Amino acid sequence: MAIEQFIDNEVKSNDVVLFMKGTPQVPMCGFSGQIVQILDYLGVSYKGLNVLDSDELRNGIKTYSNWPTIPQLYVKGEFVGGCDIVREMFQAGELQNLLKEKGLPVKEAAQG
Repeated sequence: MAIEQFIDNEVKSNDVVLFMKGTPQVPMCGFSGQIVQILDYLGVSYKGLNVLDSDELRNGIKTYSNWPTIPQLYVKGEFVGGCDIVREMFQAGELQNLLKEKGLPVKEAAQG
């Protein structure tokens, strides 16, 4: 299977996919780690794909999204963005709204 088909299948068959360096359990870069922390904080289940396992995957995802950096977050087949975009959306409450709009359960932040 061509890498584009593999990526397309992963993005379309999983509600939330994070193409990252490392794994959700052991992120291998700070940017990937930040998105993992945000998704874990929100209680969103997602699939993490380690681009360090494959040069083909690492280069393929950049071509697929036309986005030059890793990590990359997809929700319901739609490219959301990289670390800065996801962090800014999270801080503004936009990421939570996007996830809810797509029908995904999100933990409500504790009101303090």
